[in-house]
Formats: sequence, C-alpha cells, structure tokens
Amino acid sequence: MTTQMAPESMYRSTEGQGVWPHRGKVAAVGIGHSPTARRWDGRAETSVGAQSIMACRQAIADAGVDPSQVDGIVLVPVTTTGAHWDANTPVPQDVVNAFNPTDDPLDGIGQLSSEWLLKNMPELTNVKFTMYAPGCMSAAIVIAAQAVGDGLASTCLVLKGWHNLEGRYNHGGISAANEVPGSFALSPGRTLWGAPGCYGTALQFAQYCTKYGKHHDMMAPFMENSRRNGLLFPEGYWAQHRPEQLPPEDYLSSRWIAKPANLFDNDIPIMASAAYLFTTAEKAQDMAQKPVYILGHASSRGTPRSITPTLEEVEAETDSTGRKIYESAGISADDLSFENMYDGFAQFHQFHIEGLRYRGMQRGDALDFYQTNISIEGPNPVLPSGGNIGSGRSRFWMHTDCIQQIQGRAGARAVTGVKPEVAVSGGPMPLGGNFTVWSATPD
Repeated sequence: MTTQMAPESMYRSTEGQGVWPHRGKVAAVGIGHSPTARRWDGRAETSVGAQSIMACRQAIADAGVDPSQVDGIVLVPVTTTGAHWDANTPVPQDVVNAFNPTDDPLDGIGQLSSEWLLKNMPELTNVKFTMYAPGCMSAAIVIAAQAVGDGLASTCLVLKGWHNLEGRYNHGGISAANEVPGSFALSPGRTLWGAPGCYGTALQFAQYCTKYGKHHDMMAPFMENSRRNGLLFPEGYWAQHRPEQLPPEDYLSSRWIAKPANLFDNDIPIMASAAYLFTTAEKAQDMAQKPVYILGHASSRGTPRSITPTLEEVEAETDSTGRKIYESAGISADDLSFENMYDGFAQFHQFHIEGLRYRGMQRGDALDFYQTNISIEGPNPVLPSGGNIGSGRSRFWMHTDCIQQIQGRAGARAVTGVKPEVAVSGGPMPLGGNFTVWSATPD
C-alpha cells in the first residue's frame, strides 16, 4: 500500500468556505499515550516505533473496538523538528531487528512509515486507507477528520510520534552541513547563521510590547498556570519526571535565549507518542467512551514577506484564522468553553487567542488578561492542558485535553469554572498551522 502526503485540498485554508459539510459527523473516541522520556536510551522497547505501537493499541482499546475494525491510518512520518540521525552514526541493527523492518533501517527509530506500522501491528488486518500528514498532530487530526467525513475511512487511527536523540537539539541534520542552500541558511534555530529558534517569536513579542505598552514580566501568570496544569496531566513529561512548579521568581530570573524570550519561554524537547481513534458519529455511539464531535477545522497558510514574520503579519493571519475557525464550525467566540491553542514558544500564545477574540479580548489585551483568573477553576480557562510549556514538546497535549475535558476524563485537570462543551485547539505557528473545534454534541 503506497501512502501519499495529504493534498492541500483536504485543508480549509481560505475564508468564505462556509460551515464544514461534515460538521458533527466525525467523532474522536479513543486516546492512547506512551510514557515520556527526555531522550532515547537506545533500547528497542523505548524507540519511537515501540512508543507509537503502544499508543495506537491503547487508543484502540480505549475506544473498545476490535483492531479489525480499524480501516484507516493517518500519521506523521517525521518524528522530530531538530534531533536528526547523524549520517555518520551506524544504525543499531539490534533495534532494527527487534521489529519487522522495512527497506529503510531508520523506520521506527528516526521516522515512521505506514508500512512499518502495519508490519508491526499484525492485528490491523483491515486497513484500506493510509495517508501522511506533515509536521505535527494538528495536521494529522484535520486530515483524519476530513478522511472520515469524506468516507475514505470509517474507523481511523491518528498518530504522532516524537524521538529525541542524544546531543543538542537543532545541531544535526542540515544544521551540521558546511553548505546550506538559499534563505534556509538564515532560518532561526536551524542552520549556518540562524539565530535561536525562538528569535522570530521574540522579535514579534518585542514589537507587541512596544505597540501596546506591555512588558515581558506580564507573562509570568500564564507560565505559572501552564506548568500547574501540566503537572495535573499524568501523561506529560513534567508530571512524570520533574514535578516542579514554575513560580514567577524562577521564570523571571531565568537566562535570556533571545531577549525578550528566556529559557522557560521555550518548550523542552522530549520523546513521546500519542494516538486517537476517530470514527463516524454513528459508529461512535457503540464505542466505550463518550464521543467528542468535530464541528469544523481550519488551516493557516500565511506567507511572510521575508524570513521572519512581522507583528502585523502575525496579527493579520491569526485574525483570519480565527474567522475561518468560527466559520467552519458555525459558532462564535461566545460559544467557546475554553481554548487550547499552541504555545511551543510561549510568547505567541496571545497572538492565537487574540485572533480568536477569546472572552472578548482585542489586540493588546492578552497580557492584561493573564493577570486575571485564567485557572481551570475560573470562568476564563486559558490552556487547561498546560501545553508544551506544561508537559514538554509534543504538540498534542492540547488536543488530548480537549477530548478528555469534554469526555469528563481530565481528572484533577478538569475545568470547573465552566461546563466543558465546546473547545478549540491547534497550532503550531501563527503563520502555518491547523486548528480543530471539538464539541460535546454534534449540533
């Protein structure tokens, strides 16, 4: 079975398309997570492949379906953004041989393929549809939702795995080459002359503070809240390995990475895999967990004029994304119970939520909003998942949290100040991301 990258036609990236035609007809039911780790220890049983198999099997079991009912898989084949396998390092054959390999020995170690997954999950006997999504779980979710809605699959696994190898992040792969073509050589955090990865966001944040009269220290309540929520997320890295709160004094005294972005404004790379089981609204009624219906999805495809987007470009694009999200789902900002927008660089979370007009905020309001009650107990929950800041770089905590909150399975992290009925999650970047609206009901 040949697996293709999802075509652009499956995304909703322009305004004016109206309500998603499959609104309320696709549901998330099962959830599966592997344990987390800071880095790979070299064992087969802790590889990204093994973690991904574990997550898929958990999602199937959680939904209460027989594996033979799964007829579709959407996965992200790339399993890192900066921890690439060194071409001079031999591939460990003991790990390769611990599984049923493909022609590429890095399958299950430094990448994933649908072929490798099917070879190593023999219980999946009825898969007829496979598709790749780029980048992160946010893309895989909208592709899987579209696929189920279009009838390409009726019970679909959605998978994202992350590996993290030894050594410094973003110091391998093309970043280690002596020659890098084109403007990529100047890309932040990646190649020959690029600044740290958070540089672009830090620059936009500095422009934001100047424009609206704000300052970096106003981020402290958001950061403290995110870590607190993350420590209530048992699947997350900080909860499993480093149960440390992030008080304002620790955040504010941290060293600069790209001023005004400090160490804690950057997420921590980890190893982890997550999987969801999507199905039709009809089939979901017979499964083990409460269905969480997808009302709509939207994507950002904004292109900056230069290497780093300006604040004006970020604000214009996130305004457009907010309009597309609401248009697709047929809702307004007033319908949101809570938001779970991306936060991999903490300082662009406010661009996302201001674009949503969450709780009526306008441009320049978010940092003041952070000074109010944004906790899970309050009326205005902000990032109840804790996001990447609270649980490590996975780009999927926000989606899991939306599903668990609406299913009533968020445990100690459950929002109590509002009834969890409609939520939005997605990312990563303000220019370039995918976003989903989740609901307790199909209407």
